[in-house]
Amino acid sequence: MNKEKLYDVVVIGGGPAGLAAALSADEKGASVLLIEREARLGGILKQCIHDGFGLVRFGKKMAGPEYAQTFIDKIEKSKVHISLLTFATSIEKCDDGVRLTLVNCDGVETIIAKSLVLSTGCRERTARQIAIHGTRPAGVYTAGSAQYYTNVLGYMPTKKCVILGSGDIGLIMARRLTLEGATVIGVYEAKPTPSGLTRNIHQCLHDFNIPLYTSQTVTRVFGKERLEAVEVTMVDENMCPIKGTSKIIECDSLILSVGLIPENELAESLNVACDNRTKGPVCDQNYMTMQDGIFVCGNALHVNDLVDYVSESGEGAGKSAAQYQNEKRRLVEINPDNSFLYVVPQRLNLEKPIDSVVMFFRSNIERGKTKLSVTVDDKEVYTKIYRALRPPEMERISIDFTKLPIDEKSVIKLSLKEVSK
Repeated sequence: MNKEKLYDVVVIGGGPAGLAAALSADEKGASVLLIEREARLGGILKQCIHDGFGLVRFGKKMAGPEYAQTFIDKIEKSKVHISLLTFATSIEKCDDGVRLTLVNCDGVETIIAKSLVLSTGCRERTARQIAIHGTRPAGVYTAGSAQYYTNVLGYMPTKKCVILGSGDIGLIMARRLTLEGATVIGVYEAKPTPSGLTRNIHQCLHDFNIPLYTSQTVTRVFGKERLEAVEVTMVDENMCPIKGTSKIIECDSLILSVGLIPENELAESLNVACDNRTKGPVCDQNYMTMQDGIFVCGNALHVNDLVDYVSESGEGAGKSAAQYQNEKRRLVEINPDNSFLYVVPQRLNLEKPIDSVVMFFRSNIERGKTKLSVTVDDKEVYTKIYRALRPPEMERISIDFTKLPIDEKSVIKLSLKEVSK
């Protein structure tokens, strides 16, 4: 019987979060195994040839592969063990930490990790998940698939398309397909406001005269073997179709950019508690989930708007995983009110430093001048005034929680309130 290999830290996922986590853990002296299911490291960045990455971290615009390569170059010089084309088929807690069964071209292998970092990214919602009626012709793509065809395989997926959803990848593909000669009839968004970053609205749509239609959605597709047309209908404030407002638009493709969901099947197999708001695991300020020794980062934790923040959380998770000693935690819940879409982390571990806790949040609606307030037992410890807040634009803050006495019975609250101009 083969002896099980033992690592201090195993990182699952070789995208930007996993690369940062593996490097960070290696720098702390841990033995690290990085597992990636694809043939190359870099994750989704491999197909993102547009610029705009790295502004926060490197202070310059980089293409996706360029950003990823800066980490890959470092990891190739590190002691991190890399296992490509490898799948984790089962994970279970054991006395020594976590036991993983891995499958790759060399066969089946079982390893033990003292701590585990989940950096499995997120996936796109598909047509089935948004219940579009009609036939099932070819020509219906997620925006990520259309991007892969165009940028990696070199195939044009469409000559004349409709894009449903104004998420960032949909906006970027509207520009990309236009540059390649396709006609983008319009971007249709069921919500009353766009879902993508403001800069992408301007740089990808306005600069290329691509129309954006809000409060409208695709309700039906037509075509036998290939898509021939879509039905677009106006929706009310509850996003329900309004009778009598439908129109038919001829096109050969429908490209969907209707949201991303953290990939957490592996976390669920470990009974890791998840947050209904983020759809990712609940964690403390060190990115440890509610299962001791299981850490999470990047888009598996919550869908980020900038890759710089994905890398930041990866570094934090990798460092914490390397230093994990199975100590007892004293956790305090963080309670955002209903003015937030979500706040991460959801817990504070009082056994770890709390003098510079990094938190990420999104407002639930568009707001003008707004005050963020953080209180501990009804006493304010942090405030910040924002000129405006939009749900697509994630905010990052760093809070010192040592200003007031805090214990496990303390009540931490966050609120957003619009203030007069």
